[in-house]
Amino acid sequence: MAGIAGITKPSEQNRVSQMLDLISYRGNNLPKIYESDGITMGIVDSKKRNNIPTNLYRQKSIADGTGNGHLSEAEIINGKIELTRDELGVAPLYYDIDPDGTVYFASEVKALLSIKKKPYELPPSHRLVNNKTEPYFFLEKQQPSTESIKYQSKELRRRMEQAITMRITGNNIGAWLSGGLDSSTIVALAKPYINPFHTFAAGFKNAEDLEYARLVAGYTGSIHHELVLTVNDILKALPLVIFHLESFDALLVRSSIPNFLVSKASSDYVSEVFSGEAGDEFFAGYQYLKSIPPNSLDDELILISKSLHNTALQRVDRCASAFGLTTHVIFADPLVFEFALQIPIRYKLFKGIEKWILRRSMDGDLPQQILNRPKTKFWEGAGIKEILSDYATMHISDHDFKNECNLNNGWRLNSKEELMYYRIFKEHFGEIEDLEWMGRTKVMRSQMQ
Repeated sequence: MAGIAGITKPSEQNRVSQMLDLISYRGNNLPKIYESDGITMGIVDSKKRNNIPTNLYRQKSIADGTGNGHLSEAEIINGKIELTRDELGVAPLYYDIDPDGTVYFASEVKALLSIKKKPYELPPSHRLVNNKTEPYFFLEKQQPSTESIKYQSKELRRRMEQAITMRITGNNIGAWLSGGLDSSTIVALAKPYINPFHTFAAGFKNAEDLEYARLVAGYTGSIHHELVLTVNDILKALPLVIFHLESFDALLVRSSIPNFLVSKASSDYVSEVFSGEAGDEFFAGYQYLKSIPPNSLDDELILISKSLHNTALQRVDRCASAFGLTTHVIFADPLVFEFALQIPIRYKLFKGIEKWILRRSMDGDLPQQILNRPKTKFWEGAGIKEILSDYATMHISDHDFKNECNLNNGWRLNSKEELMYYRIFKEHFGEIEDLEWMGRTKVMRSQMQ
């Protein structure tokens, strides 16, 4: 990962430096700050950049060597700043605009808050041009392919493999491995091209994820690392997770904790990791989708895919960036998701089997136990389940919850668990009244986590 920050004024090196210092963990190199055309901006990165054009700074959370990666980009065109965020919002970007037209931007909210600016999230698939946001890409339903299922399964596999191989620039790369279908698919396709190949899993002792991840690692021959968690590990990490995540959404925080801890473990061995996120959204992996009429299912998949930047992709970015890791989210690559949008829904959810075409495309490359494994919530597979909600119930009274559950902006906290997270959030960022930049998981789609 990397981080960018800037102000469309000259001689703002001190404030830009202050912004970058707060997100310095996003890169292992010293910040570089430049001024051009009366605009001050800079970058902190994990990659060496000896010849950065003074008018172009890119935050690459996925870089593939061909320029086709996901990124947040700040570019000076005709003396004005233009901000761009990738199609699905894998790379984060926030901004604010003063009444005089001055633009402030940064990869994380905390950088803007440090100079007392009101953050706005630049939506995925959008640019900020002439201080106004405009879309450049539309994620929408496509005409279903009429090709044979044999062709579509092979083409899907080919595209996933291509998206993986074009990101491999060396052997200092590994993968997060939960033992679910998505992460296992990435590991199976990447392993032949990387040696040594490290995989990482986290969970409580006897957690389902650890068992299945061990199976995949043995099958593919990766060098596997297990992080066995304790309740103390979870509670100790919680404040740091919320600081980096910049959210108190209960389901998002809960699922981020094992991801955060496995990121820390991964950073001891590699500087880049593959992630299996976004497979559920594009291939109908969630259990609740089975209750939706088939003629409405494509619409629901588009809807939850458009929310990825505030759910799974935010988790991946913040957890990895906390330790300077670069993540490669293969299912969020246009090569893969644009093809996935053309696959008929009957091949994604077939006779009650979710992600059926993905399972078919990997037949022979993964153990049958993995190909047949049903979807498990990330935090359940890691073994967290109700530990955090039970802890909050023990430490927050009904009286306190009643008095604190309604926020000044009109939001209502959904549970004592979420109040526990909100209290930590306030300790880090203060009581922020305008939280429109912060995504929240909708209760109706709680099974997505």
